[in-house]
Amino acid sequence: MTSPLAIIAGVGPGVGAAVGRRFAKGGFRVAMIARDANHLAAIAAPILASGGMAAPYCADLSDHDAVSGVIARIIADHGRPTVLVWNAAVWDETPAPELEPAAFDRQLRLGLTGALTAIRAAAPAMKAGGAGTVLLTGGGLALAPQYGGAVPALTAVKSALRGFVHASSPAFAAQGLRLGTVTIADQVAPGTAFDPDRIAEAFWALHSEETPKVEQVFDGT
Repeated sequence: MTSPLAIIAGVGPGVGAAVGRRFAKGGFRVAMIARDANHLAAIAAPILASGGMAAPYCADLSDHDAVSGVIARIIADHGRPTVLVWNAAVWDETPAPELEPAAFDRQLRLGLTGALTAIRAAAPAMKAGGAGTVLLTGGGLALAPQYGGAVPALTAVKSALRGFVHASSPAFAAQGLRLGTVTIADQVAPGTAFDPDRIAEAFWALHSEETPKVEQVFDGT
């Protein structure tokens, strides 16, 4: 029997890599998407060394055509996904009065509307298999946006993402897809309460629990 497939979109050295490792540990084949091939190879190496499957794919996740294309390639190469994780975002400290609309739009594509593109690309295969889980990485600034003045675009993205998940999860559930978000309530830092590997356990729990939950707020406990 072929092991299930998880697609992790937006794989950096922190949360994305940790989520990939956690799902590989749980018996998943993992397809990882980011822009840098060398960096993806380095993240895939320990999974491969432990006997898991980790396939790297390069794509610009702010480009809708690139997102649709890379999801289609992964499905063609590895079959239907059971899990899709969207972890793409950027930390940009441009003050709100200086934000260029084009730059703001790119951040929205990267952090939110690209996720919708990925879901639409993966959903037919997920539904054909009877079920699927889609998890989006949220941020604590969505819970307290008044503290997000240093990163206004990211605050807007994470606030919109949280709203989208809560508003949309019933409609996705009606189609057999579990939509949820892990809201990370502080900055990620290895060796702290917000260590990426601890956060990855929240993603695993949100996928694995029998009673679906829309949001897991990871507060370091």
